[in-house]
Amino acid sequence: MRQVNVLLETGQTQNLSSLLNKHRSSDIAEVVELLDNEQRRIIFNVLDKELSAEVLEKVDEATRAELFELFRAEELSSLVCRLDPDDAADLLAELPEEQITRVLEHIAPEESAKIKDLMKYSEDSAGGIMDPVVISVPEDATVTEAVDKIRAVEIDEDFFSVYVVDKAGKFLGDVRIRLLLTSPANTKISSLVDPDTIYVTADADQEEVRNIFSKNDLIVVPVLNKNHKLIGRITADRIIEVAEEEAAEDLYAMAGTDADELEDVSVFHAARIRMTWLLPCLIGTGVTALVMMFFKNYNPMIYVVAVAFVPMIAAISGNAGLQTSAIVVSGLATGHLAALRLSQVFTREARIALLVGISCGIIGALIRAFLPALLGNPSDANFVEHLRFVSAFGIGMFSAIMVATTLGLFLPFLFRRIGIDPAISSGPLVTTANDSISVAIYMTLTLLLAT
Repeated sequence: MRQVNVLLETGQTQNLSSLLNKHRSSDIAEVVELLDNEQRRIIFNVLDKELSAEVLEKVDEATRAELFELFRAEELSSLVCRLDPDDAADLLAELPEEQITRVLEHIAPEESAKIKDLMKYSEDSAGGIMDPVVISVPEDATVTEAVDKIRAVEIDEDFFSVYVVDKAGKFLGDVRIRLLLTSPANTKISSLVDPDTIYVTADADQEEVRNIFSKNDLIVVPVLNKNHKLIGRITADRIIEVAEEEAAEDLYAMAGTDADELEDVSVFHAARIRMTWLLPCLIGTGVTALVMMFFKNYNPMIYVVAVAFVPMIAAISGNAGLQTSAIVVSGLATGHLAALRLSQVFTREARIALLVGISCGIIGALIRAFLPALLGNPSDANFVEHLRFVSAFGIGMFSAIMVATTLGLFLPFLFRRIGIDPAISSGPLVTTANDSISVAIYMTLTLLLAT
């Protein structure tokens, strides 16, 4: 980075070109993200076009949004056409509709058509992440004919099998390259095809595709349309990218923000997105305060004694619910069979919550019983009253944990059913709701048992 800065400052563009064109696109992308627009312009001027296209594809979304403003439509087209169709479609999807049209106008019709076809699919679907370049042969072809077709096809991507289709173009299965190399030249492809080849449909969600790869240890999977015709393939390297995207999305959701804040370098843009999540939390904490004020007005004496232990109730029950939610969200994300059966998960988590609730209730009650005395500040007028407060705290802790765990268990399934990312159930909105509910439970039990 230091050497690049020196060459930029001294205007040694030829040396800069020699330096950068020896490095990988991923390394150059990291450098580009740290530069200003004027320096980025110089970098792209000295890079080879092929390398420039790869760098544009690898930089983060916020940097890419700024680069889009630097390039004219013709220049952007010259970079996009050097990318694989699936990468080109993903990149163009970040542009406004009118700019996409201008860029595609400067790309060869055949390549433009491939990109447009991919852009018809949702970016989170199998069709949206597939590579449309595949090698297929008819079922009545011989091994020699299949090998000749492979040799004739201009493809710079690795491939691991040849797909077989019938006369109507419908997918029948695949033939591994190993079989093509070891079978006699006149062997019919139909005798080598694996009819149990795992495939996905174009409308399958990318998370579902990722789980299929994981469960079956796949390197590549064919993609079929609704008519069972072969339209593309998805390779393991693309699935690694999908896994990273899904993990990042879940992390953002659990933190109460959104990946959209990375699309713009503006701090105001990021702050607006975060406040979208935090404002409901402010309202939620206001509800908690309202609950506390209600109990203070109802019985000030009990309120004063009970309020010191409210944070303990809220924190422990909230974390217990978060633990359950994290386990369920992870199970749903990975497609684990046990996580897809609500009754089975409920049976397991209910027993765990029962043990945790009893343990925390007893330990919390002991803390509630002896902590005031240790501080030389007895909280209750007599032993019976003290015992009531301790009992209220222990039962309140147990009840709050059970309620929080129930929410942590059911909400991810509910959100998944209605089409919302289950990771939101681990976010600040739900934890805020947990706080309000747990405080209300504790204070209500304190009033009932201590009066």
